[in-house]
Amino acid sequence: MNFSIAQIDQAAHDLLPALIETRRHLHSHPELSFQEYQTASFIGQKLQEMNIPFQSDVAGTGIVALIRGKNPDSRCVALRADMDALPIKEANDVPYRSQNKGVMHACGHDVHSTCLMGAAKILNELKSEFEGSIKLIFQPGEEQSPGGASLMIAEGALANPTVEAIFGLHVDPSLPSGTVGFRAGQYMASADEIHIRITGKSGHAALPHLAVDPISISALIITALQQVVSRKANPLTPSVLTFGKISGGQTTNIIPEEVEILGTLRTFDEAWRQQALQLIQNTIESIATANGARAEVTFPPGYPSVYNDPQLTENARTLAKKALGTEQVTALDLRMTAEDFAFYGQHVPACFFRLGTNHEGKTCTTSVHNAAFDVHEPAMVTGVKMMSLLALNALGENLS
Repeated sequence: MNFSIAQIDQAAHDLLPALIETRRHLHSHPELSFQEYQTASFIGQKLQEMNIPFQSDVAGTGIVALIRGKNPDSRCVALRADMDALPIKEANDVPYRSQNKGVMHACGHDVHSTCLMGAAKILNELKSEFEGSIKLIFQPGEEQSPGGASLMIAEGALANPTVEAIFGLHVDPSLPSGTVGFRAGQYMASADEIHIRITGKSGHAALPHLAVDPISISALIITALQQVVSRKANPLTPSVLTFGKISGGQTTNIIPEEVEILGTLRTFDEAWRQQALQLIQNTIESIATANGARAEVTFPPGYPSVYNDPQLTENARTLAKKALGTEQVTALDLRMTAEDFAFYGQHVPACFFRLGTNHEGKTCTTSVHNAAFDVHEPAMVTGVKMMSLLALNALGENLS
């Protein structure tokens, strides 16, 4: 079947009022990771209105829907969007600002889910014309370890029918509305949390020889751990080790009993990632022991690095240039930020791309995870259009 890009483009543009309404509803009612109950209920209601069958309560609040075309078991591709928000108090004074105190869609997941629902509507109306099936994955908990992607995969989101390729998008306030960005191969870093507790012996600050000072020991540990990246990592392998929290003690004249340290490791090499975590643990424990303290080190389940299948991504880039114009498609740089979309790429060919969301470089330029983040809503037309076209293209349909 030949599908007209112009047809998909017009359908996406026609949906803009509905997309804005949907996005603003989601933005006004954000929910934290693995608490997306109302969000999932709203999405489920929309899918019911479109007569798209779905399974709810996957990995808690996730939804997996299926659009079955002709010969539906011949092939299956998937589109994914995340649903969770962040613990941020919104600063925007807009009619659709968050109604849930201290919670905000500051990372654009409301946009992601809206784009997927828009693509679902278009693709569902075309299901009698394409071969295969399209799976829609509305995923919880992207912002919180162990990541909703890993849990949804464990509960069969990529099976029955088996997914052969998967696409996901993410808003990008550094890119103008109407543009998209791609990078083949390694794209985003792995992310591991590092939780450290140093237990010493409390005492009077004037009598340190009678105590074991976890604060001074923590200072030694943090300094020494920088050597893991600067002297142990291959210089050609980007790595970042950062500590974002250190807490312990209450006043000036008391040596505390313990200190808590929280940090993160980011890299692109899975072998080095595991080696580095072991080096970090060995360094912490040896310094603590040498100074008479006890160390507890834990690494909650982290995210692997995002790897975009080269062929799938090149096909997507070529299609984007055809559909949007060459000047609307940009090459992306490596990012040290992380995404649990990486888990999907460990099982099937995956392509994770960026959707430009600023308005002519003048407004909606605030970074994600910021209380003033917002998007130029017409950008969602491009998101819906690309998701729809990528799914059809991956099923082997001709697009002209």
